[in-house]
Amino acid sequence: MSALNRRIVNTTSAPAAIGPYSQAVVVDRTMYISGQLGMDVASGQLVEGGVQAQAKQALINMGEILKAAGCDHSNVVKTTVLLADINDFNSVNEVYKTFFSSNFPARAAYQVAALPRGGLVEIEAVAALGPLSDS
Repeated sequence: MSALNRRIVNTTSAPAAIGPYSQAVVVDRTMYISGQLGMDVASGQLVEGGVQAQAKQALINMGEILKAAGCDHSNVVKTTVLLADINDFNSVNEVYKTFFSSNFPARAAYQVAALPRGGLVEIEAVAALGPLSDS
């Protein structure tokens, strides 16, 4: 059996990992993007403005990681949204649908006890590299 190709994706256009993990890992044509918080890349701090501002920044950060691998949000096939408060579900959806406007990725959303750095939302994703054809 031949070995699968693994490549680490790292970009300075998104916040650096805050632990022993990669921003993303590509295995053949599938990219696994680590959870993104709403952190400003320049300051390394969570953005001000509440859950919607943090969700927007998390998705911007995800976009920079996708771009580093040669793709964009349209390549995302699965996301997981972690919320500090499930009551923010609809507020996050308002932001989310501006990044994913059609052919929505599969998704799960959970309330968690806490997120790193006191974040209000964290979003991770799986993307397929290369052109996608809809059937």
